[in-house]
Amino acid sequence: MPALVRMDRTGAGWRGTFSAMAGPCEVLLDTDDSLLAHTLAQLACAEARRIEAKFSRYRDDSVLHAIHAAAGAPMRVDDETAGLLDLAAACWELSGGRFDVTSGVLRRAWTFDGGTRVPADAEVEALRVLVGWEKLTWRRPELVLPAGMELDLGGLGKEYAVDRVVTLLREEARVPVLVNFGGDLHASGPRRDGAPWRVGVEDPGREDRAARVIDLAGGALATSGDARRYVMSGGERLGHILDPRTGRPVRGAPRSVTVAADACVQAGVLATTAMLHGPGAEAFLQAEAGRWWVTR
Repeated sequence: MPALVRMDRTGAGWRGTFSAMAGPCEVLLDTDDSLLAHTLAQLACAEARRIEAKFSRYRDDSVLHAIHAAAGAPMRVDDETAGLLDLAAACWELSGGRFDVTSGVLRRAWTFDGGTRVPADAEVEALRVLVGWEKLTWRRPELVLPAGMELDLGGLGKEYAVDRVVTLLREEARVPVLVNFGGDLHASGPRRDGAPWRVGVEDPGREDRAARVIDLAGGALATSGDARRYVMSGGERLGHILDPRTGRPVRGAPRSVTVAADACVQAGVLATTAMLHGPGAEAFLQAEAGRWWVTR
């Protein structure tokens, strides 16, 4: 494990960095205790990779692989998986069907690599019959997912991992920590001197600079946007967030939405759902979120 985590001294503590969840991860630890910092960073890496492996769509030993392989037969799931499915059900209900973890199958048609390929209508429509939370049966702890349908927990998994790591590190030591997985983050509280953590939010138009700097004394931030994953069509930039009701990218959405909340899962769901409201993103946030920032 030590080889998987790089440790660097910072002005006020330590930074542990590693790769997981298909991107860069870092844990900032406000402590002078080198051994403790190394131990906590390794625990964070192990937990992130455990969650990634368990809920991966690409591994044949994951929970999702087992669910898909059941091909419509009833399957009982463990408590952790059940908790995420309960959350997915709530997200679908509260978003009016916009946030749907069965919509990942649409990625077979769409490739958001910055190119210009847009799938034909027939290709999208053929996949839409496999999308729709209302088509599955979920009665905890038993799930029936119709054959051919898939679950994609990518819209919840990274944020869930951030929250889990913060909880785990709190249980291990009373050290101020900031967990940042690819821009989705959670602070256990203020720093040792009582000051907030200073967090930069990436400018979707310029990857080399921050659009804004936010002071975070505790709680979480999550950002949803089209900075890296998009396709060009007729001069229009189409972001990677797909509306499961149409099978197509949401039009008129902001370039990015950042939301602050008590937990990273909550912030992430609100940010993504706002993007799914397209031109109505700000109205949604005004009604549902406390602190939020939009870049158009």
